[in-house]
Amino acid sequence: MLYKLFRKTPIAWLQVKREKNRLFVAIAGIAFADILIFFQLGLMESAFDSATAMHHQLRGDLILINSLSDNVQTIRPFPRSRLFQVLGANKVASVNSLYLGIGNWRNPDNKTFWLVQLYGLNPNNPAMEIPDGMYKLKQLKQLNYALYDQAARPTLGSVTSQIQKSKKMSAQLNNIQIQISGVFTMGASFAADGNLIVSDSTFLRLFPNRRSDEIDVGIISLKPGANPKQVQANLKARIPKDVIILTKEEFLEREKTYWGQNRPIGVIFGFGTIVGFLVGMVIVYQILYSDVSDHLPEYATLKAMGYTDSYLIGVLLQEALILAIFGFIPGFIVSSGIYGLIAQATLLPVKMTLNRANLVLTMTIFMCVISGVIAMRKLQSADPADIF
Repeated sequence: MLYKLFRKTPIAWLQVKREKNRLFVAIAGIAFADILIFFQLGLMESAFDSATAMHHQLRGDLILINSLSDNVQTIRPFPRSRLFQVLGANKVASVNSLYLGIGNWRNPDNKTFWLVQLYGLNPNNPAMEIPDGMYKLKQLKQLNYALYDQAARPTLGSVTSQIQKSKKMSAQLNNIQIQISGVFTMGASFAADGNLIVSDSTFLRLFPNRRSDEIDVGIISLKPGANPKQVQANLKARIPKDVIILTKEEFLEREKTYWGQNRPIGVIFGFGTIVGFLVGMVIVYQILYSDVSDHLPEYATLKAMGYTDSYLIGVLLQEALILAIFGFIPGFIVSSGIYGLIAQATLLPVKMTLNRANLVLTMTIFMCVISGVIAMRKLQSADPADIF
């Protein structure tokens, strides 16, 4: 039906562009709503991306964690023996482990203290891929040596620039003097201002209350051709219930669920998205309602000429679609610029994605169509008798 309408006289377009001020207000209002939605979704997604940066780098197929662990920042250790119990299972090729902890970093420039995420691993057999830093792992074999996250927030100090000049520098972590011997790239998060990678021996020295036989994350690598889901089911029947076995995808979703449902971040950003949607819907409704009210006699005349309600409703929906497209374009452009500013200021991975753009465009069209549907009630009241 809409295709046939567009081939005839473009009444909807002529109606929309006739009132320039009204069109500008509508575009500005929809763009504002889209910017608000983009802003909320972008920050929420960046929170998820930063919280799961480590998850993507794990070198394995299945993950073993304490069943009481909610997320990485509050993860609880479990006996290393649990990891060895799965080693003899069918289709299991090897196992590995990772220590996690939040450390107290002292800015070497101004002596202030900040929280950093620490990863303790075996330099000879690292449990995770290290962007830009795999070739530097040999240096971690020395006690109290660490790799520094060059994507950390500037509040941690001018560490990267000093490393580039002198190749090594001293710093204080958990009141222990350590040597920063290289850098890697991971990025800050809402929970920590940066990341450090150390050997498992150095990790246990930085956290003296931790036991070497208790690990935080177990990584299970499977033999070629093995089905992770099938091996996962077999291992669940093999090991005690104080630990759980997850696929990498499940481990990722578990972290996202924690931040999205159990923390204020998901609630705040989700509520902000709803508010943006409702704001846009109200603005479009007011525009369409005013347009119908101002031209009610003309619509009544069209009815008298034989045009059906379906045709007039189609015109109104065309106006809604035109406003949706015209409002989305500036909203998309401005939001892309805002993402760049936020990423530069916070060092969070805030960036425009095609999926998010498509989602917001769909929401914008849906928002405008709903407004058009509500405004139809006024259009259906156009009576040909009103013109006499």
